[in-house]
Amino acid sequence: MATTIKNSQPEILENVVIRFVGDSGDGMQLTGMQFTDTSAMFGNDVATFPNYPSEIRAPQGSLYGVSGFQVHIGSVEISTPGEDLDLLVCMNPAALKTNLSALKAGHTIIIDTDSFTKKNLEKALYASNPLEDGSLNNYRVIEVAMTSLTKVALKDMGLDNKSITRSKNMFALGMVYWMYDRDMNYTLEFFAKKFAKKPIIAEANSKVLKTGFYFAETLELIPNSFSISPSKMPKGTYRIINGNQATAWGFLAAAEKSGLELFLGSYPITPASDILHELVKHKHFGVKAFQAEDEIAGITSSIGASFAGDFAITTTSGPGLALKGEAIGLAMILELPLVIVNVQRGGPSTGLPTKTEQSDLLQAMYGRNGESPLIVIAASTPANCFDWAYEAARLTLEHMTPVLLLTDGYIANGSEPWKIKSIKDMPPITHKQIKGGDPEKWNVYDRDSVTLAREWAIPGTKGFEHRVGGLEKDKTTGNVSYIPENHEYMTNIRAEKVQRVQNSIPDLKADFNDEGDLLIIGWGGTFGSLHSAAKQLSDEDYKVGHAHFNYINPFPKNTAEVFSKFKKIVVCELNNGQLAFILRGKFPNIEFSQYNKVQGLPFGASELTKKFKTLIK
Repeated sequence: MATTIKNSQPEILENVVIRFVGDSGDGMQLTGMQFTDTSAMFGNDVATFPNYPSEIRAPQGSLYGVSGFQVHIGSVEISTPGEDLDLLVCMNPAALKTNLSALKAGHTIIIDTDSFTKKNLEKALYASNPLEDGSLNNYRVIEVAMTSLTKVALKDMGLDNKSITRSKNMFALGMVYWMYDRDMNYTLEFFAKKFAKKPIIAEANSKVLKTGFYFAETLELIPNSFSISPSKMPKGTYRIINGNQATAWGFLAAAEKSGLELFLGSYPITPASDILHELVKHKHFGVKAFQAEDEIAGITSSIGASFAGDFAITTTSGPGLALKGEAIGLAMILELPLVIVNVQRGGPSTGLPTKTEQSDLLQAMYGRNGESPLIVIAASTPANCFDWAYEAARLTLEHMTPVLLLTDGYIANGSEPWKIKSIKDMPPITHKQIKGGDPEKWNVYDRDSVTLAREWAIPGTKGFEHRVGGLEKDKTTGNVSYIPENHEYMTNIRAEKVQRVQNSIPDLKADFNDEGDLLIIGWGGTFGSLHSAAKQLSDEDYKVGHAHFNYINPFPKNTAEVFSKFKKIVVCELNNGQLAFILRGKFPNIEFSQYNKVQGLPFGASELTKKFKTLIK
């Protein structure tokens, strides 16, 4: 191909949305994360959205086997992984077929032409080759024989064909690095560390990355590169973190702050397993991680650890939460501290294991027998999973009742910059463990007058021996009691204990406008999309506010007051209206509209703004 001298200065952009797509074995997640980390090192604000198939290895070239990684980088505030793509990198026809609709007209596709064989086109249900039939005329198409060029670059290294072709994702990454004025050094250092024991693999990946970079420099179709300036974030030390990692670290911080050892009893389940994987790495912090044989064993081991004095947690997703229901009721009636993390996914049953959904709110609130109220809270961004894990620890240890922390697949797997925190700057966490005192004056269910929390007597503490179990207990002694009035008293006091959490949580706040025509309500991982849509409307002088619930049971004290200041209220959820159902029960005199989506995908800001404008009119 002819060469073109690129401009001496790249074109400056505010933000860009890129998606890498291919087979699940094409390394798209690694490619996307390397571009993300490099951009974050440069100082860009970043948000990501990994999207991969449920099958461990779907049939190669199939439509349902496509794996993708979307990244949104910018010099401005980035709240979502973006919607309309500026660049689409496709490693095969199936990737093009399933992702082309997201690309802006006139924007760029990079295609590995080697994969556009008759067989692969048939698998992707193409009647004709899109590279030849004119269906891509509305886009800037960069056709690259990526696999062949990778083989040429590595022909003298003595590698087998499989190892060579697996490196083609680095060719694509090199091209994108050139296009967006990224430095290759971070990724080259990554290869050196990751493949320290296999230096030939490190050398191969490095060579292909550089080959792709310099190949892009020669293309006439890319006359100049683009650059995104560093964003103006608050000063501090940042790192890229995903929601599951942030959740694990929040629990580590809470254990350190409370002076307790952390115990995790868990059974692996998508998309929660990475919390277990992360905590296993930190035995030096006193973490005890137990991979149980099933979900029930996971939670009951955590209840046992809590009884013995550990800060105990268990992690799962929707199907596992259903299995844990009876044991959650046990922890509630025992009045022991326990955090249950539910990383939600599409349901019911096995449903959509790798796709996001706010599917389990009603299960979190009511999915147990009897009157079994829990504290229910929800994280809302990948980075603040750290803060809400820490808050879940504070609430369970200070109030002596289980806390259910909801995240979801979108924020659990998504990444963003996180400002590293110091333990000394974190709020205090106190707990109710008995350190001394007169056992003659002690009763199991003596309660704190403010929180109604009972004291936490550890087995083996002389004089403080007591009985626990699932049978109802006497309100003072803890002995088994079938007295009707006692059961009613204990049922009400456990519910009141959860309700009194209102006294130690902040008020609900409406962003952008605290009164006006429309209040946008959300909870959990929909925050970024709702925030972006509300900001756009506010910038256009619409009188909208955005109130996002992180505390769900109980709601903040001023919730009704916030609602009263808006003419209309719309509740937006990735389900069919679970929070709306709860709100209608709590606030029967208020009218709530709904906007719902159940597709295994997050909201897009544009679809939200369209809906909100309709409601205002």
